[in-house]
Amino acid sequence: MPDSLFDVPPVPSIPVRRETATYPIGRIFCVGRNYAAHAAEMGVEVDREKPFYFMKSPASAVLTGAETPYPPGTENLHYEMELALAIGAPVFRASPAEAQAAVYAYGCALDMTRRDLQLSERAKQRPWALGKDFDGSAVFAPLTQAADMAPIANQRIHLDVNGERRQDATLAELIWKIDEIVAHLSGFYSLRPGDLIMTGTPAGVGPVVAGDVLTGGIEGLDPIRLTLTDPL
Repeated sequence: MPDSLFDVPPVPSIPVRRETATYPIGRIFCVGRNYAAHAAEMGVEVDREKPFYFMKSPASAVLTGAETPYPPGTENLHYEMELALAIGAPVFRASPAEAQAAVYAYGCALDMTRRDLQLSERAKQRPWALGKDFDGSAVFAPLTQAADMAPIANQRIHLDVNGERRQDATLAELIWKIDEIVAHLSGFYSLRPGDLIMTGTPAGVGPVVAGDVLTGGIEGLDPIRLTLTDPL
């Protein structure tokens, strides 16, 4: 095999509760508008015929406890607290039962969003990449294996900014459930271990600034924390 022209960063990975090995990140899929109240606060309607997706690159990922600079190019950075799921087996064109069986673990996640860029690009019918995929925009807490927690149902999901509650909902409000998401997405991609799916955020999103501390949680999962520092 020929030598590489330059070194590349190691593959980012996420700790797994009760495991010494970590979960390497392959791809990050994100479900859009998966809570009706959040879609309403953004002034859009939910597509109840099928879910839709955008992606973040693995290079955007950081772990809970990170201190990340306020990102460049935005004056309206938003938080979005989410449930993430980790695929643990190859799955393609899956039934709902096969899709559920392919889920290895769950974890808390933050989808940080340059909202002004997302909305300006959306208004011009352009991709959202600048608004969604940037350094530190995907934050992950340690994963908990699916076998070690209760089935996803009505667990509480919440987020605080500087100790003040901003998001508070339950996973029962997910429009597209876990098996439906994985089954649908597997009709377009051969999903494999390393693939993460962020399942959408409830209502209550809003702006944050340098110096803010974000803390969030989902019942049964390790909590998440992010500190925003001054811009570079």
